[in-house]
Amino acid sequence: MTPTEAKKRIAELRAEVVRHAELYYRQAKPEISDRDYDKLERALADLEKEFPQFAKKDSQTAKVGDDRLAGFSTYRHRQPMQSLDNTYSEEEYRAFHQRLAKQLEREALSYVVEPKIDGLAVSVTYEKGRLTRAVTRGNGEEGDDITVNAKTIHSLPHELKAGRKHPVPDVIEIRGEIYLTLEEFQRINQEREEAGEPVYANPRNLAAGTIKQLDSKEVARRKLEIVLYGIGFCEPSVAESQSGFLELVKHWGLPTVEKFWTADGIDEAWKAVGELDKLRHAFAYGTDGAVTKLDSFPLRRAAGSTSKAPRWAIAYKFEPERAETKINAITIQVGRTGVLTPVAELEPVQLSGSTVSRATLHNRDEIERKDIRVGDYVLVEKAGEIIPAVIEVNTKRRTPACQPYKFPGKCPECATKVVQLEGEVALRCPNYDCPAQIVRRIGFFASKPALDLDGMGGIIAEKLVERGLVEEPLDVFGLKIEKLAILNLGSNDEPRIFGEKNAQKLLDAISHARELPLARWLLAFAIPDVGEETAHDIASLHKNLEEVADSQVLKDYVELDRLNDEMLRNSPASKENKSKSDEEKDEMRPEWERFKSAADDLGQRLIDAGVAKPAAGENPVPRKANTKVGPIAAKSILMWFQSNRGEATLKRMKELELNPVSQQSSSGGSAFFGKTVVLTGTLENMSRNQAQEKIRALGGNVAGSVSRKTDFVVAGPGAGSKLDDAKKYGVKVIDEVEFQAMIGVT
Repeated sequence: MTPTEAKKRIAELRAEVVRHAELYYRQAKPEISDRDYDKLERALADLEKEFPQFAKKDSQTAKVGDDRLAGFSTYRHRQPMQSLDNTYSEEEYRAFHQRLAKQLEREALSYVVEPKIDGLAVSVTYEKGRLTRAVTRGNGEEGDDITVNAKTIHSLPHELKAGRKHPVPDVIEIRGEIYLTLEEFQRINQEREEAGEPVYANPRNLAAGTIKQLDSKEVARRKLEIVLYGIGFCEPSVAESQSGFLELVKHWGLPTVEKFWTADGIDEAWKAVGELDKLRHAFAYGTDGAVTKLDSFPLRRAAGSTSKAPRWAIAYKFEPERAETKINAITIQVGRTGVLTPVAELEPVQLSGSTVSRATLHNRDEIERKDIRVGDYVLVEKAGEIIPAVIEVNTKRRTPACQPYKFPGKCPECATKVVQLEGEVALRCPNYDCPAQIVRRIGFFASKPALDLDGMGGIIAEKLVERGLVEEPLDVFGLKIEKLAILNLGSNDEPRIFGEKNAQKLLDAISHARELPLARWLLAFAIPDVGEETAHDIASLHKNLEEVADSQVLKDYVELDRLNDEMLRNSPASKENKSKSDEEKDEMRPEWERFKSAADDLGQRLIDAGVAKPAAGENPVPRKANTKVGPIAAKSILMWFQSNRGEATLKRMKELELNPVSQQSSSGGSAFFGKTVVLTGTLENMSRNQAQEKIRALGGNVAGSVSRKTDFVVAGPGAGSKLDDAKKYGVKVIDEVEFQAMIGVT
């Protein structure tokens, strides 16, 4: 390659790397895999090394990716927070040891091998044992202050557990990753897909997008987790090795890696990498590699670092398992909100220990971007080791019969012309009475977290709609045993009758639903942005549906958010206004002060009324008050009840004499008032939903994972890892008999 050609190629690669770094770090919406990005960056680094005259000091190859966003104040790390060099090659992995041994002039080196967690890098600071700040990696020197959002992470303790043998330093920065569990990732993506919003490719992107939301209430609704394993600034020193530090982290009560290996020499380290590869799928977090670090802190200091990464560590990244298979068909699923989701029907293939026969194609744009056609042979992998995804098409095996896929212009279920709403990538069926939408709305309405209509399975809902017995979810309250008992769940040729016994069981569940509290009904309505926890929060602020429909509290929440946005937009100190002149900033100040005064006044009124809490942190940006319900959900609730559908629902509820009320306790007399409770195992005398309902009615909070902030764990037969966590954190464990006594059930 000539210098002229190299200069041109370097410019092309640099533009590509910068673009993809922006998509990955700032937007959490990568278009290519980590492996492909690494290849681009490696190609650029190799050319810059071969032609140093064209290298730049600020090249992406020489710096940490920058995740900072507008709307957050920044905070400078006491000690730089670097990234890691990585490799996919055993040869390069061993070469890392040879370079290090040569530099340190010693062949015998001890390492620690840890899982490489696929999350968002974070640094949390504890001063005198108390959590004071959480900051993203940012550009390595400074990051976004996400303290308020990080404090919503249930497993992150606000205070370290000190002890004589494991003292807490005056100040320490502890590094780690914020992540999402598989279960929460799938739940959120399903909600987004049904709402016509782009889904996240993997849990890492979703965790990154979540922690950077300006509304901490919305962050709390997505159950983020954290794992901590690295040390930054520390005064005074508390450890001289990585293995010793990891033991301290456990003693302090911090969530850390499930397993790590100590290894004498690179051969033992490589063996540990192989062992980790076999175990990692059982971990709570996604892993995409193994990190190997020098164990000795003094040797680390001697080894030093480059401008981007330490010389004493390397990440070996596992090759994602891929398989080639054929697309036999592309089918369209219609969700409860009308969104049309294309699905690739695949020739079954083994992948990561399971048979894969279907993979979502997300939307029309995704099909067009990857040029996916029926009959194509495609590479499939489990994105983030979790969900099957079509990575690319093997065009070499494409035949003339593989024609471009034409996305349907009409709903495949009701033939209504599809539409694309402004700002959405999804196409949707606008027909609210589309049979597919009705069936899925009924399914959600009847689900366990909502009205728990035992016996109302998918096939039942489908046949009720097909036979004309139900046209909307509330119609189930008009079902009669005479018609329900003879419902044919099969075909005319092969009938399968529902039966009187099953019919009565379903009618009993429907009758019981009449007595369910307001929160369960708010969830059952499937209002956008209103999940289970948000529904309970909204119910705790209101007595009944009529209050929710015209809620002044929710209107105040929306107005407070508007004032905060205006305050931020007009702030002379905001990132967006940094480029403005001093004169322009002075002109903005009166407007900023006006909005700040209005926001502070409204926030204080909400705090005084007990429906908001003072914002945490030394300098909360931009809000003074944290509302119990986020502004997005508040606005969504108000809009839904003001819509024709919401008004019709309220009217029908009255006709059916359905009057759900809030059961939130205002008394502090119960054993669960203000307490956090985790349920694990099977309860024999009540369903989990009934137990959660009782706890919330008595003023308690129900959490999905155990941490030091948990007050009780209710454990039934089959209790698993949550019981182990309870013992680790010293949380009180009660059985079902004791639980029933505490809630007044005998």
